[in-house]
Amino acid sequence: MLFSSAYAQDNINREILPIVEPEAKTYTELDARNTTPPKRFEVKAPKEAPNVVIVLIDDLGMGATSAFGGPINTPTMDRLSNGGLRYNNFNTTSLCSPTRMAIKTGRNHHTCNTGSIMETSTAYPGNTGSLPASVAPLAETMRLNGYSTAAFGKWHETAAWETSVSGPFDRWPTRQGFDKFYGFIGGETDQWAPLIFDGVKKVNPPKEENYHFTTDMTNQAINWVKAQQSMTPDKPFFVYFSTGAVHAPHHVSKEWSDKYKGQFDKGWDVIREETVAKMKANGIIPKNTNLGPKPEAIKDWKKLTDNERKLFARQAEVFSGFVEMTDYEIGRLVDAIDEIGELDNTIIVFVAGDNGTSAEGGMVGMYNEMTYFNFVEEKVEDLIPLMDDWGLPNTFPHMAAGWAVAFDAPFTWTKQIASDFGGTRTGMIVHYPDQVKQGDGIRGQFTHAIDIAPTILEVAGLPEPKVVNGVPQTPIEGTSFVYSFDDANAPERHVIQYFELFGNRALYYDGWFARTIHRAPWEMTDFGPLEEDKWDLYNVRDDFSLTKNLAAKYPEKLEEMKGLFMAEAEKYHVLPIDDRVVERTNPAIAGRPDIMGGRTTLKLYEGMEGMMENTFINIKNRSFTIDAEIVVPESGANGVILTQGGRFGGWSLYMKNDVPEFTYNFLGLERYVITTDAKLAPGKHKVSFAFNYDGGGNGKGGDATIEVSDGSKGKGRIERTQPNMFSADETADVGLDNQTPVAEGIGYGPEETTFTGKIDKVIIEIK
Repeated sequence: MLFSSAYAQDNINREILPIVEPEAKTYTELDARNTTPPKRFEVKAPKEAPNVVIVLIDDLGMGATSAFGGPINTPTMDRLSNGGLRYNNFNTTSLCSPTRMAIKTGRNHHTCNTGSIMETSTAYPGNTGSLPASVAPLAETMRLNGYSTAAFGKWHETAAWETSVSGPFDRWPTRQGFDKFYGFIGGETDQWAPLIFDGVKKVNPPKEENYHFTTDMTNQAINWVKAQQSMTPDKPFFVYFSTGAVHAPHHVSKEWSDKYKGQFDKGWDVIREETVAKMKANGIIPKNTNLGPKPEAIKDWKKLTDNERKLFARQAEVFSGFVEMTDYEIGRLVDAIDEIGELDNTIIVFVAGDNGTSAEGGMVGMYNEMTYFNFVEEKVEDLIPLMDDWGLPNTFPHMAAGWAVAFDAPFTWTKQIASDFGGTRTGMIVHYPDQVKQGDGIRGQFTHAIDIAPTILEVAGLPEPKVVNGVPQTPIEGTSFVYSFDDANAPERHVIQYFELFGNRALYYDGWFARTIHRAPWEMTDFGPLEEDKWDLYNVRDDFSLTKNLAAKYPEKLEEMKGLFMAEAEKYHVLPIDDRVVERTNPAIAGRPDIMGGRTTLKLYEGMEGMMENTFINIKNRSFTIDAEIVVPESGANGVILTQGGRFGGWSLYMKNDVPEFTYNFLGLERYVITTDAKLAPGKHKVSFAFNYDGGGNGKGGDATIEVSDGSKGKGRIERTQPNMFSADETADVGLDNQTPVAEGIGYGPEETTFTGKIDKVIIEIK
């Protein structure tokens, strides 16, 4: 297959970026009318270089979608795969940030200093969370070669301590090669009330009935592509379209979820069997593939209670509706590209899962995903009354782990398990009508997330840059899979690949796979020493789903593979391995930077809003005070003074009908309200809140008081507090509550919760 080689024809050096302008001509003539102006120097993409769209869905295993034999209807994926290629041997890192970095750069996730998610970065090379300047993103390479570039949706590739107003913004999307960014910067967001950035500026979502972020980001992408092609039709575009779906919270309207009513009543065991049978029938997996055994912790469907089956079936209906709705929105983007006549000249690389389906919902699922991060176990009897609202704005839900195993069929494990294909193997589709002529093809060559960037470069006719923005580059570590486009039987070229995440580790080498399962995704503590892990060995060319352990039969081969893993681990900064999970969310323990450092006092002013949890002072598991100097106008005062979190967990100091109040919202399960019951007269006041923590461990309660400078007081008891996290996306705000409200009866959204008086300053102090 031949692709444009314009970089060799246009006499400019594209290996050093930005491309250096030629030296300006000097003139001796006095009058410009006696001269001919020089031609304008402009960097253009290679002639006939295609548009590029990378679609990335979150938390979706290979056994979920109809395009790969699963039970969930995905007509857009079906359409693209029927006109393109399906890759059944595409692998990720098993977790979001690492996979995204691998796709974004063409390098292994530890080379990108992203050994795990941003919020668990450590001080060790390979895990610092800071992408080196020697690892230029694909988007920057494309932009500097004449492409217009835009990213929409989820990012989760910026170090947690770099997400405040102080920056630095070097690792935000618009300084990582994208001209345009519209989306959220962290790992997840409330789809009904998202935290959105346009570039580096926080913006409020548009006010519209039945608003949903996935629809919003699609509208933004469609508008940008059409405008870009309208203004510069000869300039190709590069779009990174990365949905927050279908990561928790599983937010979708009943219009979509009710389409699956009753379809999962048969349970996860039958669904797994049916999926594998359909995969075989459609040629997606080999005929001799065995269905991997379920993890021991996952119960047989027939052994569940009636209430469990009823609840879990509804959870799967909502998840499936969320998947199909996401597929529909992606279809709108594809249709828009088609409408402007650019679909044939656009390569779409569709990655249906940055990792396998998530089992982080535990054994029964969660109405509020934040319970997982705060070690609160939800019970079936408490969830049954919430079933009808599952997926709606008053829930922040995640499904039970049994469905993750089902949607990761034919494999055993799930997201987070880097040493099992259930964690790493997801569906990938390549659609490129101008060059990929064979429709509905299956490709089985081993491919990895790091292979996408070099593939795009080859298709676009661009060389791998050696220097970008003055910095010599670490060579791309992935392998282009363009060689497979025209030849289903071409020998694979990516022959060795390590996997590691939180202690789960493996090595693929030329058809062999050695691995150890160190911890399950629902295990947060108390796993054994790394040195005592038992390794398995598989021949994956004969055993697609890793069911025939050959460790005892080929001990020498296993030792060879373990040695190769250690060599790769040393080479790519995987060592030392850190299997801690919850502990690493604490910057002091993990050793990463903390914008608050050891500060015990934070002074805040009106207008400071959108402060993410990782860049705000940590009041959890300790005593603290809040002192607010405010002015109450003649008309009275309502609204938020200072808040952190939202509907599903947090705290808020506010005025309600001229009365100062404090609400501690424990995971949306219990709200503790402290009030003075005395209205404040117009004028200046100091409102003080104090919380005296009981101590004796994390997540305990304490006594609370409110005192106002006019002498009014109030006191009460807060019985339970959140030990680890308030929210993944809800922020701390002065003078309003940005997204969903912590307290009840104060309005919804930034406009309704805005403080109607004046806030001079607020001081929060850790005691």
